[in-house]
Amino acid sequence: MATAVAAPAEAVQQDYNSLCEKLREVSALGGISGLLGWDEQVMMPDGAAASRAAQQAVLAGVIYDKQTDAALGELLSKLDGPKESLGQYEAAVVREALREYQRTTAVPKRIAKRKAELSSEAFQVWVKAREASDFGAFAGILQEWVDLVKEQSAAIDPARSAYDVSLDEYEKGMTSARLDEIFVQVREGLVPLLKEIKGRGKAPDASFLSGSFDTGRQAKLCETIAKEIGFDLTRGRLDVSVHPFTGGAHPSDVRMTTRFKADDLTEGLTGAIHETGHALYEQGRNLDYDGLPVNQAMSMGIHESQSLFWERMVALSEPFSHYLSAHLKTAFPELKHELYPALNVVRDPFKFRVEADELSYPLHIILWYELEKGLLDGSVAVSDLPRLWNEKMQSYLGTTPKDDAQGCLQDVHWGMGAFGYFPTYSLGAMYACQIYQEAKKQLPGLEDEIRAGQFGQLRGWLNEKIHKVGSLYPDGDELMRAVTGAPLDPAIFLQYLRDKYSVIYQL
Repeated sequence: MATAVAAPAEAVQQDYNSLCEKLREVSALGGISGLLGWDEQVMMPDGAAASRAAQQAVLAGVIYDKQTDAALGELLSKLDGPKESLGQYEAAVVREALREYQRTTAVPKRIAKRKAELSSEAFQVWVKAREASDFGAFAGILQEWVDLVKEQSAAIDPARSAYDVSLDEYEKGMTSARLDEIFVQVREGLVPLLKEIKGRGKAPDASFLSGSFDTGRQAKLCETIAKEIGFDLTRGRLDVSVHPFTGGAHPSDVRMTTRFKADDLTEGLTGAIHETGHALYEQGRNLDYDGLPVNQAMSMGIHESQSLFWERMVALSEPFSHYLSAHLKTAFPELKHELYPALNVVRDPFKFRVEADELSYPLHIILWYELEKGLLDGSVAVSDLPRLWNEKMQSYLGTTPKDDAQGCLQDVHWGMGAFGYFPTYSLGAMYACQIYQEAKKQLPGLEDEIRAGQFGQLRGWLNEKIHKVGSLYPDGDELMRAVTGAPLDPAIFLQYLRDKYSVIYQL
């Protein structure tokens, strides 16, 4: 009996199914790596650093082998052409998988394994260097990261700058040329506004947010608010770490962390709300495409838009302050002050990016961006970072850090090799603002619902418009067009800030 020859559409579907099987294996292994990384930052004893680095290196090698499998490449090559028989999401699976395959196969396995080792090693070195406020203890391993990222970028695309190749890993389609344009517009809009606020603005009283606040009660408060916003603790958990982050293995297992200060009520609270935004994105991913690239976040800028949406656009809003006040009266009944202006005070100055107000925050990001771009293009030497950092802090924010821990050691990103990640924070803030303005148009009564602590409709809207869409669109501008009708526009962000702070500071 002759074997039936599959029709073209059937052959495409067979190839697509085979592709999905391979991609889901890689995704599952990535989830294992994610859990190892979470454990390292939250639970692992210091003495296990070397063995964990070795474990991650072995796992990275296995993942690399599967990501660069010739059979995977053959399937992608066959599917890259005939997309007519594939649906919109299926075609996006092929597009995103092909992009990742091309980037990964360009990088030698040696680099992939060393990156995994270095990530574990450098994190532990960074923690100790930060505790000792000793940049010199971190400089050597940072130089190795700079060299490794430059080598990787050259392997992926020698025709582009190392920074643009690295940036593309976190924000698809973005370039340093466009970032320069965006950041010039943001700087020119913010610097005069900050000067106006400091010169003639009437600062709100925020002194009551500093004092003595039991960290156990803070943790309970943060968990309650995360749950009411929508974080599902049957599919996730909230812990404490040196640097707040969200990770885990799957939408059914999302791990987020924050950190608390006994003398500052806002850091743990805003950190928890920020990470809840990330966690809602992860828990809300489209399980119809579980384990496939289209199921992943479109970019880190879009991921940051979801954390900053809840932290800034919602939690720093006047309606949310009424909801939050009710919780604070239970957790800390001694607080009887007006909350909204205090939460939005412009801090003069503030040295830490993660604790900065939303007006000075973009200037922190511009500082990081300029320095990391310089590290990769050779215009900045690792040994000069403390000096350059301090100079830029004084120029942009009017303050000089007292030591390295407050300066160029304050963030872990370079210790993880994440060059090109920092700009996604400010891109995320701008995406978030534009999305929130659209949400107010499409959801009548939204601010009344926020005031009452009713977040279900807003969460559902974000899930349909952002979370479940995943990587359907090729870049942030296309997603923004689908959600708001226009690409990213920094002017919307700047107008929001001017309108808001003109009222708070009675300009």
